[in-house]
Amino acid sequence: MNAIFNLPLYARIGLLLLALASIWLVFSGEHSSSQSDLKVDRSSDLAMTDFKMTIMDPEGKPVRIINGDLMEHFPESDTTEITNPIAEFLQTNRDSWIITANHGHTQGKGTTILLTGNVIIVDKENPALKMLTEKLTLDTQYNTAYTDQAVTIKSPNGDTESVGLHADLNDETINLHSRVKGQYDAPAN
Repeated sequence: MNAIFNLPLYARIGLLLLALASIWLVFSGEHSSSQSDLKVDRSSDLAMTDFKMTIMDPEGKPVRIINGDLMEHFPESDTTEITNPIAEFLQTNRDSWIITANHGHTQGKGTTILLTGNVIIVDKENPALKMLTEKLTLDTQYNTAYTDQAVTIKSPNGDTESVGLHADLNDETINLHSRVKGQYDAPAN
């Protein structure tokens, strides 16, 4: 007969429990190590809260001011996440534009920034003019903004809606892509 059958009942139950505990430890150990690997992949090497950052051009003049509640950089993917970003585009002898959102995401050197959630573009000198969308891509190298999402432009004289927008912040032009409709109320004399 088998040697295990020669053992008393309590010893056989003890061996069974030991085997089950070993199996449980092996599987739970794999699960916890994959969770810790996931945490390591999302650990940031830089974080700032309630920050204000000024970006300068090659001549040392400020071109953008970026504020936010939280900014984190993740080195594994070289991405930066910003909570509640506010970006002000400064231009000499031109209107300054302020862009706010719930979330910002960029990768690498940050030449392209994806803004999502309640994106609002405002002309600083004329805050009654607003553009609203849920997703906007900023190209900081060429000072352009674009989206393929629904856009609403609000002004004192009416509202305009569109699907898609391309704005050139340098020469202050806005191109609406499709399904454009609006209402214009002429100002009273």
